[in-house]
Amino acid sequence: MSLHKCIMLRCILSTLIGFVAWAPPVFASRGPFLEQIDKTTWTFGNDLWNVTQEEVYASKLYFLGSGLVGSAAGHYMGYDGENNFIWTSAVITSRGEDYIDVAFSCEEGELHWVIFDDLAGAYQYFINRALPDLSILRTLWRLDPKLFLDGRTYLRDEPLPDFALYQNATKVQDETWQLANGSFITKYDFSDYVRERDFYGIYGPSFGSWYIHPGTDYYNSDHLSQTLTVHRESATGNSVQLNVVQDTSHFRVGEKVAQPAGKIWGPWLWYLNDGTVEDAKWQASEELAKWPYLWLKDTAYQSRGGVAGQLTLSDGRPASGAAIFLGDTDTSRRPSVQGRNYYYTAQADREGRFSLQDVRTGTYGLSAWSNGGALADHHHLGRGNHKHLPLTWIVPEKAKRLFTIGDFGKTALGFRNGGPPYQHGISDQSPANLTFTVGKSEASDWYYAQSLVGTWAVKFGMDHQALMLGGDAGSATLSLSFAGYSQSTAMDITINDQLLGSLGKDIFASDPSLYRSGKTSGEWRFVQYNIPWRF
Repeated sequence: MSLHKCIMLRCILSTLIGFVAWAPPVFASRGPFLEQIDKTTWTFGNDLWNVTQEEVYASKLYFLGSGLVGSAAGHYMGYDGENNFIWTSAVITSRGEDYIDVAFSCEEGELHWVIFDDLAGAYQYFINRALPDLSILRTLWRLDPKLFLDGRTYLRDEPLPDFALYQNATKVQDETWQLANGSFITKYDFSDYVRERDFYGIYGPSFGSWYIHPGTDYYNSDHLSQTLTVHRESATGNSVQLNVVQDTSHFRVGEKVAQPAGKIWGPWLWYLNDGTVEDAKWQASEELAKWPYLWLKDTAYQSRGGVAGQLTLSDGRPASGAAIFLGDTDTSRRPSVQGRNYYYTAQADREGRFSLQDVRTGTYGLSAWSNGGALADHHHLGRGNHKHLPLTWIVPEKAKRLFTIGDFGKTALGFRNGGPPYQHGISDQSPANLTFTVGKSEASDWYYAQSLVGTWAVKFGMDHQALMLGGDAGSATLSLSFAGYSQSTAMDITINDQLLGSLGKDIFASDPSLYRSGKTSGEWRFVQYNIPWRF
C-alpha cells in the first residue's frame, strides 16, 4: 500500500470516529448485501456505505455512518427529460469471492450495482431491454448541498454557485441566470468532452462523490462529443452529479437514436471518499489499469481486439494528426449523432499511424478528418468500411492556397475567445464589425463567434494572374467551416459587394452549443462557393 493511500485511509477512519456517535444503525460486519424492506423498498451496500432504494428514487445514502442525501432527491435514472425508471424488483444476479452484482429491473432494462467488500462505492452498468428511440440516458445523484460545495471536472475545480445568488438573478434560459453585475451562472459551464475525462464529481470538506469512466466505448459520437457533468439545482439548491452516458442533443442538432436490445452502457465506478481530489485521481488511475473489467461475465463485453493502421492521403502526405473515428458501418450518418453501438477514437501520429485497443468484436465504419496541425489546409472527410490496412485517404488535387484564417478543423480553437473553459455570454464580446487583412492580421484577431448585427470583412489583394489556378479558366473556391451554428443568425456571403450566397436557419438547423456555454465546437458545417476571376 502506498503512503498516499495510507494517509487517505487514516483520514477516512477519523471521519468514521467523528460520526459514529450520532449515525443511524450501522449494520454489523457483513460484506456486500441486498435486503428487501417491502414490495418497493430495498437496502443494499457494504460495511462502508448503504443505499435505500424506492420505486424511483434512492432517497437515502449513508457513508461511514453519515447521511449524504439530506432533503435532496437522491439517486435515480431515466431518459429524455424526466422519463425516470420505475424499479419493480431487485435480485443478486451473480456473486464472486468478494462482490455481488445487484440488478434493479424496470420495463426498459436493468441497472446493475456491483458491490465489492471494501470498496467505497459501486460499479454500475445498464442493460437495455426495451428502451424507445432516445437522445439522453443518464443516472444522477442529487445530494445535500451543505456537504457538497464544490464541483470538479478536468476543466474546472471550483465552488458550485451559492444558492443565494439565484434569488435575485434573472433567468435567461434553462438553468442559466444573469446576475445584477451582468455575469451569468449556468449549469452548462461545468460541461466537458466525454473522451477527455479523467474523473468528475462533487465534494466538500468531509465527503466526495465521483464518477470514474475508464472505458468510453459506450459513449456515443466522436471525439467532440460533450455533455453535462455537475451543477447547482436552482429550484432546490441541491448539489447535482450527472452521469450522462448517452447524449445526441445538448451540443448538436439533436436526434433520437434506436437502441438494440442487450446493449450495455458501462461499467463505470461511482466512488465515495472524504472529499480529497487527489484520492479520486488515484482511484481513477487504478480503474484505468483494470479496464475492461474481468468480473463482468458477459461474452460480448469480454470479446475484444485491437485495430491499428496507417493512413496516407492520396497526394502522398501522411495523415499527420488526423482525428480517427471507429463508428457505425453507415458512415453517411454524421458522427455527432451516431449512438446505436460502441465507438472508439484516436489521433494519428506524424506518420499517419494509429492504434485502437480493447475494441469490442464487431463490424465498424472508419472515418477520419483534419484535426488541425499538418492537415490544417485539408477539409475533405475520409470514410468507409475498410477491411485492409494501410489505408489511402482520397483527397482532391492540391491547389494553390491564396489565404486562410486559422487551421482547418471542426473547432474554434485559435480564434479570439475560442476554446475552454465553457462560459456563457462570451459571444457578446465579439465586435459587430471586424476587418481581417490578409498578410497583416493573425488568426487570433478573428473571434470565435459572431452574434451582433454587422459586417466581418476580409481584405486581400489578388490579381487575375494569381487566380489562374489551371484547368478552370481562372477561378477560386471559398471554403467556410463552421464549428457550430445557433439560433437564427443570418449571413450574407459577398465578395466585392457581389452576393455569393446566404446562410441561415433555412440552410442550417440550429444547434445549442453557443448559448450553452460552448466556445470550442457544436455541430460542424461546411460550405463552398466557386468564385470566377471576373468578380
